[in-house]
Amino acid sequence: MNLLESQLDYPLGDTIPAAGAAHEIVPSLRWLRMPLPFALDHINLWLLRDGDGWSAVDCGVAGDATRAAWETVFETGLDGLPLRRVFATHCHPDHIGLADWLCRRWDAPLWTTTGEYAFARMMSAALPGVDGPAALPHFQRHGLRDRDMLEKMAGRKNYYPTLVPSVPTAYTRIQDGQLVAIGDHQWQVITGFGHAPEHASLYCAALNVLIAGDMVLPRISTNVSVFAVEPESNPLTLYLDSLAKFVDLPNDVLVLPSHGKPFRGLHTRIAQLQQHHAERLAEVVDACGGWQSAADIVPLMFKRPLDAHQLGFALGEALAHLHKLWHDGIVRRETGADGIIRFRLK
Repeated sequence: MNLLESQLDYPLGDTIPAAGAAHEIVPSLRWLRMPLPFALDHINLWLLRDGDGWSAVDCGVAGDATRAAWETVFETGLDGLPLRRVFATHCHPDHIGLADWLCRRWDAPLWTTTGEYAFARMMSAALPGVDGPAALPHFQRHGLRDRDMLEKMAGRKNYYPTLVPSVPTAYTRIQDGQLVAIGDHQWQVITGFGHAPEHASLYCAALNVLIAGDMVLPRISTNVSVFAVEPESNPLTLYLDSLAKFVDLPNDVLVLPSHGKPFRGLHTRIAQLQQHHAERLAEVVDACGGWQSAADIVPLMFKRPLDAHQLGFALGEALAHLHKLWHDGIVRRETGADGIIRFRLK
């Protein structure tokens, strides 16, 4: 446990559900943990009692290991009851990858926000602009010229469709502030931005529980990136503004994150995340005494070796910090004769 984690309270201790096991947190809420084929090797999913069945919150990636874990859940974790609804907090593969499979299996509707549904449909279909090849010129414009790394990134052109081979052809929209009845409880939708187009967290005042998705994680900071499809975006400002939407919740709310363990200390963690990004921004400001591309900033922010998968996120995150400074009028941006976009203090 690192220093920041030690400032939080983990009421379930070292409990980690095995793949396919459903750990009861309260009688109407169960915790699932599914494997991921990345350095971040797991995702937490949630089952909510929903009348004469269950609702699932998030799905895991499409893959044999996740399907096998779900089959075990169907046999042992649902008390013989069906899945009635599938909620997706957002469109990233670990959250919506198996949504279509689950929805078809149980004849259950998908509930999510319009922003997340639209992006999931676009990326699963690998439409131009959101497909893998669109990322390469984006990264090149921002300073990535390593030929070997570019070739490895080009080999990931089917990354999203592989993990999300299909998305339900219809959905039920949820919106910010909406109260959704799930079983005996009302859950308030809290949308967040910067990490995903229209991320939906779910808060139940009666249970004092927040299903945070990726908006508030206990151990790591969620990725905030500028992507090729929205090259002028300012996602870090959107993310920091979104964190402010959670500060009115009780500090002792039980936070159920998508990665890591359930914890209490929401206000403390929000302050830690705000401080983390303030420190990264200060480092980037110091570096921008001379012209810097996003690729130049990556080693400053990420001091470990990165594979092609990790480098894509790292470049996006470095650019998000540069863009916040640019949008805030602290740095200026120019495109050099070599076609690379660089930033420097005004």
